[in-house]
Amino acid sequence: MPVEPMVVLDGVHKRYGDTAVLSGLDLRVERGEHVTLIGPSGSGKTTILRLLMGLEAVDAGTIHVGGRCLTHMRRRGAVVPADEKHARAVRRTIGMVFQQFNLFPNMTVLGNLIEAPVRVLGMSEAEATRRAAELLELVGLTDKTHERPTRLSGGQQQRVAIARALAMRPEVLLLDEVTSALDPELVAGVLRLLRLIGESSDITILCVTHEIGFARDFADRVLMFDGGSIVEDGPPERLLVEPRVPRTKEFLAAVLEGR
Repeated sequence: MPVEPMVVLDGVHKRYGDTAVLSGLDLRVERGEHVTLIGPSGSGKTTILRLLMGLEAVDAGTIHVGGRCLTHMRRRGAVVPADEKHARAVRRTIGMVFQQFNLFPNMTVLGNLIEAPVRVLGMSEAEATRRAAELLELVGLTDKTHERPTRLSGGQQQRVAIARALAMRPEVLLLDEVTSALDPELVAGVLRLLRLIGESSDITILCVTHEIGFARDFADRVLMFDGGSIVEDGPPERLLVEPRVPRTKEFLAAVLEGR
């Protein structure tokens, strides 16, 4: 039997006041696929991540994750908007790394990594601590286990944020401009880490980025957004080198010229 896509958006609309951010968006992301979303600010890229994380609600359409509907559920034989309990259960398969890290400043690095697995997944503290140690080794921060986030550099904080997201054993990882708050010399290390994670796991990854080099090297597929719609969709070696849509050409020229 065919394998269901990991993430499916069907006819998704999202408005903020009079502004349509997403206009009937259809999107399918296969299991284990790495998809990069590019496009100008306000084109709807980050809104997709916020909808998946439950930070925003769809105005119309549906979202499925891992074959389960995130936005709706059945109640007494009828399909109704999902309540928070249902949506939270579906979102357990999703991890997100934010642009501004969002670490808990009152906890150590270890505390940041074990808090959600213990409280949300019901993992024992011993098991969560073992998992955290593995992840801190992966991100190269075993010597920072008992430090507070405020004593870490920006690049170190971002690596802790990535490890914290992975601690929940997500099937889908969302990355929102994860290098934009970093100094240029720190970007390469974080991008190397993300490439390693992508190559060594079967996690489905959706990444919003303006790092065209990262999109080229990391993604299986690149989506160009403009005005709440996908205007071009293709493999990075084609879309980023020989885009077929004028809007994509304009955007790439502007980004590369600004470097």
